[in-house]
Amino acid sequence: MNEANEARPTLRSLVVAPHPDEAALPAAAVRDAGVRTLRGVPYAEVNGSRPLELDLWLPARTNTPAPLVLFVHGGAWMRGRRDDMGPRTRDWNPGPFARLAAEGLAVACLDYRLSGEAVFPAQVDDLHSALRWLTLRRDELGIDTTRTVAWGESAGGHLAALLALTRPTPPLRGAVIWYGPGGDLTAERENYSPWDPDTPEARMLGAAPASDPPWAHTASPSARAHPQAPPFLLVHGERDTMVPCSHSRELAAALRHQGVSAELRTLPGCEHGWYGASEEEVEDVFARSLAFAARVLG
Repeated sequence: MNEANEARPTLRSLVVAPHPDEAALPAAAVRDAGVRTLRGVPYAEVNGSRPLELDLWLPARTNTPAPLVLFVHGGAWMRGRRDDMGPRTRDWNPGPFARLAAEGLAVACLDYRLSGEAVFPAQVDDLHSALRWLTLRRDELGIDTTRTVAWGESAGGHLAALLALTRPTPPLRGAVIWYGPGGDLTAERENYSPWDPDTPEARMLGAAPASDPPWAHTASPSARAHPQAPPFLLVHGERDTMVPCSHSRELAAALRHQGVSAELRTLPGCEHGWYGASEEEVEDVFARSLAFAARVLG
């Protein structure tokens, strides 16, 4: 009798939602070209925080698992939406993620904890957790996480770069970074003081970067470059006043110094978020980024 009572589930275990590792996947919505979407899928539970979710864009079903793009949104680490690739792609029809899926790439668009919820390295930890969950559920999803590219814009580019440089499991095949803060966060730049405790960088770190340089360097992609890093594509506007183009130049130089392939493309006259670029230039950036991802994914 006691054994039966011990085996009976507790009320607490019954009322709590299933853990993301075991929860049933939602039904997929089928779109044009057989592209399937799964929205709001929990991938991690963090004590004291909201459940972290992702959206999935999956190509038409085939017998071969699809390579993966892990997309990380921007928003100064303080805001943003996981399904937003930046202001110049919001009116595209089909949208950027549907385009990637139509080309045979699965896309996972991630939530991560914002700086008002947790400070660094929580954001990068969340990306590692998402990759772990996607690997765990890969057979159900029809994806191959051994062929993954991280793709991020702005603050998401910073986090995507750090994910690629912090030896995730499985290792990434490449990283696409759009106008991300990839340089030394302790370096003074136009419109940015590393001593200011109210910058987005300081809020992300939990302190002004210059007040603790060793800690800030752990969050500086250029300081984390190593010879085993995957290839990078860095694209940046030369007139960016929010995240100066020097960030991408520094990261490219640091990667090349380690013998890592780093392709740097800059857009003259272009501001943050591709403002100032023509529609043809934005389409070209996207096409080059897709071509890079397809190439490194094999």
